[in-house]
Amino acid sequence: MSRFFTDRLSSLVPYVPGEQPQDKKYVKLNTNESPFPPSPGVLKAVSAEVEKLQLYSDPECVALRAEMARVYDVDPAWIIMNNGSDETLNFAFMAFADEKSPLIFPDITYGFYPVFADINHIPYTEVPLTADFSINVQDYIGVNKTVVIANPNAPTGKCLPLSDIEAIVKSNPNNVVIVDEAYIDFGGESAVPLVKKYDNLFVTGTFSKSRSMAGVRLGFGIANPALIADVNTVKYSTNPYNVDRLTCAAGAAALQEQAYYTANCKIIMENRTWTVQALEKLGFEVIPSKANFVFAKSRDIDGESLYLALKAKGVLVRHFTKERIKEYNRITIGTMEQMQFLMDKIAEIKGEMRK
Repeated sequence: MSRFFTDRLSSLVPYVPGEQPQDKKYVKLNTNESPFPPSPGVLKAVSAEVEKLQLYSDPECVALRAEMARVYDVDPAWIIMNNGSDETLNFAFMAFADEKSPLIFPDITYGFYPVFADINHIPYTEVPLTADFSINVQDYIGVNKTVVIANPNAPTGKCLPLSDIEAIVKSNPNNVVIVDEAYIDFGGESAVPLVKKYDNLFVTGTFSKSRSMAGVRLGFGIANPALIADVNTVKYSTNPYNVDRLTCAAGAAALQEQAYYTANCKIIMENRTWTVQALEKLGFEVIPSKANFVFAKSRDIDGESLYLALKAKGVLVRHFTKERIKEYNRITIGTMEQMQFLMDKIAEIKGEMRK
């Protein structure tokens, strides 16, 4: 770092995104992107907006929020749109957490949570997952802190039932509970219906996973209008035009073609079932997942070695170096062709090891 970097941030450890190597063509199963392109209407809507790029986007995302309201059965006042769910989460951390209401979240979860906490100087507690990588709900009951739960959790893929989420929200009436539902469309039960019952619940989501739009960056929050107003205060004090014209148009069009994305989610869930069975036949231990990925470890090869061997053979998976999970790799669920290619390469690696 330079000698000009502020002392306030000099100890910050940034989030490390999934690698995007350009040296050759890979079967990319490392960043939980959809293997399917956006629906046809998205491409048409984006093309129609290109000639208007000299104009600012709508900071209130009125047309997009109207479509969101229809799909999620809430009034538009209960919705905020942002530049990816990461920005929504960061704004929510800034709005609802501080020294009086510190953060609490699992020790193994989305890696951006401690980064957002550190950059905003918010104290936080990391609660260990149980031996089987589950969230112990009792660890979050009545804690009087700003709770953050990724559901399904990442990188494990485990999902809490809605009754557990409600118990956490209900037991912390004086603190906001943030539920990050980036992967909810792959088999989980959304907490969005609970926002009408609890004024301290803030649900975030993204168009990056189930709606095939990771490249345009679109995320959202759904909550009581008072909470939305709080986050909007942060938004309009930071970057009011944070969702561009093309993204607004793409998002609205995607919501109008929801059946296309629902069908794709079904295919991914079917491919996930096949992948789990195939991995287990190859000697892997696989954690039950409700996400568009699985978290698995081999009984024959350590996590880093498998990750490197697969990369050498043209397959990218995500490896984490944290001690407790370093033997695992997170594998995005792609098309059947991609998953079969992965299994073929794992079989090759195991064969080479025997030699």
